Amino acid sequence: MDESSFLNLPTSHLLGSVPSVINEEKKSSYAAPEASMQIFPPNNGSGRGYQTLEAPAESFEQQPPNNWKGVFNISSYTQYFNVDTDVVINRLISSFHPTAGDFFNKIEANPDLYGLIWITTTLVFMLSCFGNFATYLMQKHTDGTTTWSFDVGYVNVAASGIYGYAIAVPMAFYFLLQYLGSNASLIRFWCMWGYSLSIFMPTALHHALLL
Repeated sequence: MDESSFLNLPTSHLLGSVPSVINEEKKSSYAAPEASMQIFPPNNGSGRGYQTLEAPAESFEQQPPNNWKGVFNISSYTQYFNVDTDVVINRLISSFHPTAGDFFNKIEANPDLYGLIWITTTLVFMLSCFGNFATYLMQKHTDGTTTWSFDVGYVNVAASGIYGYAIAVPMAFYFLLQYLGSNASLIRFWCMWGYSLSIFMPTALHHALLL
């Protein structure tokens, strides 16, 4: 018998045979499940177990609470005096050479009004005392019988000049920058102007010693 006749015999009915042609309609479709990567170890503190990798939710930093309670309320101004002695001394030292140091970075985060009030008030009393002392020395030079007398008018002159410069000039710059569209802070201007006046304290003392 010819071998080619055996090759043409049907074999689909035999045990263990595999059909050569599979109907495409009978193909079963299989969809692979979506992969879900997980973070290890799980975050046990949040109670959520394993977490899938996803875009983090957008978080916004909370703005500091506004403690302003009105112009005539003392509690509104306590936030501008939240500094200790070490901070004030450090800012005073930096104000003597602001361009080479980090003076502006120090007052940027927490501007204060303590330096403004303390420095300007100290200058008022220093200038009034030294002014009276200089007047006494000049009168004593011309008239030996002159006695010491404190003129309170020097306090008024010194207070008008120092307080006027330390308050009015920063306000003028603030409104000018606001008019030009710049986002300026009046408290930072006052803080910067107050510490900048500290150089006049040793200067006034130096001139008094030369009299």
